[in-house]
Amino acid sequence: MSCRQIMALLAGLVGLGATIGATVSNEWKTTSRASSVITATWVFQGLWMNCAGNAIGAVHCRQHHTIFKLEGYIQVCRGLMISAVCLGFFATAFALVGMKCTKIGGSDKVKARIACLAGLQFFISGLCSLTACSLYAHRITSEFFDPMFVAQKYELGAALFIGWGGSALCILGGMVFFLSLSDGMSKSSSHADRRRYVYSASYMSSHSKLQNQSANGRRPPEYNNTSQQFDKNAYV
Repeated sequence: MSCRQIMALLAGLVGLGATIGATVSNEWKTTSRASSVITATWVFQGLWMNCAGNAIGAVHCRQHHTIFKLEGYIQVCRGLMISAVCLGFFATAFALVGMKCTKIGGSDKVKARIACLAGLQFFISGLCSLTACSLYAHRITSEFFDPMFVAQKYELGAALFIGWGGSALCILGGMVFFLSLSDGMSKSSSHADRRRYVYSASYMSSHSKLQNQSANGRRPPEYNNTSQQFDKNAYV
């Protein structure tokens, strides 16, 4: 169980790092490069900046001037990615407290609840990142294949693939946390059932012995001892 939780934490940490890298990256969409080496230029954009580069290696970036003039899908993707990063940080903190291999967090029940909360936060963080990258990619592909769209067309950038990978790892980490908790609950319930079975079996065996003694005309040992002591005292 602890090994699964460690694997889930590592997957969540790697996914969180990929989500942060995708959030700050400027290559969410990029233009295709020209065939000429001298005049080759390309433009790539992210959630925070617009950049332009050429074959010489010079890159110039500028931030988006105002948030109110941005398109709606960019603002939605910003909010989703920031939410994913925040949830990933909280999930990591809760996972360190709720894991069975750590000595902080209180009793096993409290640690199980904290670990369940960490798994839920990892899962929601992955969903937020997945939704943001998918929404951005859908906008790019719809504009690229739209014959009526005459403005500059873009292709999928590297940040989208990094975001998809990070979201998959976060979702995987959250699911592994849930599976580890379900295995622990099933083991504890099986131990409790086994104890109940042993107790009931011992009780039935002792009860059957008493019934056999009473059927044969014998009394329990306590009554035999008291009767023997009473007989000895009677002759004194």
